Amino acid sequence: MMRMTRLTSLFAAVLLVSGCSATPADTARDPTPAVTDTGAPLGEPRTLVKDLAVPWGIAFLPDGDALVTERDTARLLRVTAAGKVTEIGTVDGVRPDGEGGLLGVAISPVFTEDHYVFLYFTSAHDNRIVRYRYDRGLTDATVILDGIPKGSIHNGGRLAFGPDGYLYASTGETGNRALAQALGSLAGKILRMTVDGKPAPGNPFANVLWSYGHRNVQGMAWDPSGRMYASEFGSNSFDEINLVRKGGNYGWPEVEGVGDDPRFINPLITWSTDQASPSGMAYADGSLWVGALRGGKLWQVPLDSGGMAGTPVARFDGRYGRIRAVAVARDGSLWFGTSNKDGRGSPAADDDRIFAVTP
Repeated sequence: MMRMTRLTSLFAAVLLVSGCSATPADTARDPTPAVTDTGAPLGEPRTLVKDLAVPWGIAFLPDGDALVTERDTARLLRVTAAGKVTEIGTVDGVRPDGEGGLLGVAISPVFTEDHYVFLYFTSAHDNRIVRYRYDRGLTDATVILDGIPKGSIHNGGRLAFGPDGYLYASTGETGNRALAQALGSLAGKILRMTVDGKPAPGNPFANVLWSYGHRNVQGMAWDPSGRMYASEFGSNSFDEINLVRKGGNYGWPEVEGVGDDPRFINPLITWSTDQASPSGMAYADGSLWVGALRGGKLWQVPLDSGGMAGTPVARFDGRYGRIRAVAVARDGSLWFGTSNKDGRGSPAADDDRIFAVTP
């Protein structure tokens, strides 16, 4: 099938229509992309941690400390709000390769009862999700889902618990584009499962698949109304934020950005790839906050009461290099981490770093 015609602007904000098979938006706004700090002041970010190596995932324990993964070293770290770092250990079985390694981390919503921590990582044979018990160290490793295709690129890797209490995972298509549309493959999907790796009740395909047609999702977040958003890497033209719907097909590889085929759901917003390469994402204070790797900034995407996006604002443009990890702490502060040692950045002397700022 021929690829659809793309919008040619640098930035497009798109209003979605309802339903899982979406027609193109009735209205499209085409403002000049915000590439400098123009919104309300955030204050100066506080440096929490220095001298890390590709911090990839951040998840918060009930006491406010964070667990942080390092992609290439396979180290799992515990970081306090004061910036104290404790190495929990190097995770067994991780085989870093290209964009693969120790990726996402999620903490059970009932951690005080079960002490479960979940890690997504690249092994010698696949990408997999492993559940551990955590009490000063990791024990009782249990593979809850394996067989996720791996590659030197596009491994997805984000883990997060949704407001429904189920575990969501994002996967990439590993550079094999056809896998994104293949319902028999775990690649190029968003997955939804129980803590045992079983399909969550209400899944659309009687398996762990939640949505498909994704190229490489590395960010997931929910607003207070329970709407789910995902950040997604484009190829040569457009990066995306999508409003994720049960059973939705997001079009890759047939469409990149906005298309005109009713089989596919159009993105909520797009950027040109030089302005984003969006990775980690969190919701706080009425906005999505998205780390931009190639773009070298933190994007603030305001949302209205209906979940539609306003004009994004670029924060800290060019100040810290590649930004990947983004998470909201228990105290409401926003943590974000650089990824300048991932082979594509220009590391400063104290990179990689994690910062905290109040949104």
